[in-house]
Amino acid sequence: MKVLFSIVLILSLANLAFAQGGDVQMGTASYYANKFEGRKTSSGQVFRQDSLTCAHKTLPFGTRIEVRNLSNDSLVVVTVNDRLPKSSSRVVDLTMRAARQLNFVKKGLTKVEIRVLGNKEEEVPTEENQH
Repeated sequence: MKVLFSIVLILSLANLAFAQGGDVQMGTASYYANKFEGRKTSSGQVFRQDSLTCAHKTLPFGTRIEVRNLSNDSLVVVTVNDRLPKSSSRVVDLTMRAARQLNFVKKGLTKVEIRVLGNKEEEVPTEENQH
């Protein structure tokens, strides 16, 4: 039991450190199927393919992350509002709009680097809010 508690504590602290900002994760990104349009996400928000949101296994809802497609260097900033299953091999699941900005819709999957920018309340400059 002590070993299990220690492992959980270490993983929690590692996730907290990652969620603080600036840290990087690498892995595979995918995007949502159209059947999820209009359904509620884990955060309670309604899912929309035309939004810039994503699902992540552990980052807190409202966390803004920069996602970089490693095959073409395109970037998008998205907000976490849903959960990936713990068993998922993906690091992030994106909306169609975000997948288009990263230019991987035809491929379906791509290798990405994600960087935590902070919480949504800590407004991050994007194309949308610079006007």
